[in-house]
Amino acid sequence: MSTLTILIVTVFCIGYLCIALEGLTKVNKAAIALLMCVLCWTLLMLDPMQYYPSILGGDVFHHIPEVIEHHLGDAAGTLFFLMGAMTIVEIVDSNGGFNFVRDTLKTRSKRKLMWRMAFMTFFLSAILDNLTTSIVMIMVLRKLVQSRGDRLIYAALVVISANSGGAFSPIGDVTTIMLWIKGVITTQGVLTEIFIPSLVSMLVPAFILQYQLKGKFDKEQNLPKADVSMFTQSQRDIIFWLGVGGLCFVPIFKTITHLPPFMGILLVLGLLWTVTEIFHYNTSEDDTMAKRVSDLLSRIDLSTIMFFLGILMAVAVLQEIGVLALLGGWLDTTFEGNHFLVTGIIGVLSSIVDNVPLVAGCMGMYPVAAAGDMAVDGIFWQLLAYCAGVGGSMLIIGSAAGVVVMGLEKITFGWYMKKITWVAFAGYLAGIVVYWLERLLFF
Repeated sequence: MSTLTILIVTVFCIGYLCIALEGLTKVNKAAIALLMCVLCWTLLMLDPMQYYPSILGGDVFHHIPEVIEHHLGDAAGTLFFLMGAMTIVEIVDSNGGFNFVRDTLKTRSKRKLMWRMAFMTFFLSAILDNLTTSIVMIMVLRKLVQSRGDRLIYAALVVISANSGGAFSPIGDVTTIMLWIKGVITTQGVLTEIFIPSLVSMLVPAFILQYQLKGKFDKEQNLPKADVSMFTQSQRDIIFWLGVGGLCFVPIFKTITHLPPFMGILLVLGLLWTVTEIFHYNTSEDDTMAKRVSDLLSRIDLSTIMFFLGILMAVAVLQEIGVLALLGGWLDTTFEGNHFLVTGIIGVLSSIVDNVPLVAGCMGMYPVAAAGDMAVDGIFWQLLAYCAGVGGSMLIIGSAAGVVVMGLEKITFGWYMKKITWVAFAGYLAGIVVYWLERLLFF
């Protein structure tokens, strides 16, 4: 391995460490990811002939920008998909589309509330995404549960359920979105084979945690519906079904048209935007609905988008210099091609560091085969979708859902590790065992 290669890998590892220690450094991980990306590509330009010896003379310096544009095109599909999905969820939420969640969860029984919340979080995160679903559920819990001790248990289960629900859906988690857009998993494959393991990874922790909740609440909570817009209830329902139904339609749209998934998201966003503008004609509000949706667009978390851009492009450098291929070969040799062990370790690692660069790295490490475990919907790719998503539940900092719940409920790292980590790990292992049995008996 050359000195330049070692230098690029060192820069990447230092950046990766700073991202993992964001809570200590207080530096936004998006800034680190962007710096890491630019530094790695700049170092590559110092001696491009080392990696592209077949390209003669000065033409190699024109080749590098072309390589960057190629990887940028791949990353843009994921970024536009995420931005479109975030905007759709914001439109639905700002117009009271999720009020039904509060009405459905209302009950005096602590355990009934826990099971209702677990299942609703699980399925909502598959349709929306685990980050947005976690925020919605925590806001509802604050109105339903007054005891902080009880609410911490519920909040921990929200994290577990959201990550489990996102793992079996092609649009439920950033990592599954990445794998789906890359084409290594299909909608039918991940739904049919990963659904039951994901469900088990939620049911096992819920079954354990229910014993920490006993009795009933003092009185049933009445949840007032906020008048978030001038729209009628029927108009709010239409907005909800267009938004959520549209998100469900995106995989179907891809199958029918063979267009990239972000085109389906833009279709749904354009339709929802148009309908809300038409509804605005009958309201007494002074501002236009176009302006309101523009305001929602400004609420999109661009730091998250910048983080994904930096990570995906930084990982692309490692792919170009051949480091990921070497690492993939070492893992296969060390663990003798045991995909359950390799992906299981990746899942545990995803609870310590961000799962986005882990999955991005794996996509560069392993080529898609025509048949076998590495083929589309093969054991490796489906297990990667499951392990990277569900594994993040083992630590509170291991997933986007965990980080946002940690901030909203002020959950400490130590409390979660002591009370919840082993519970989440039990569900994680149970899901892997169920997937192994599925493959053994049915596929």
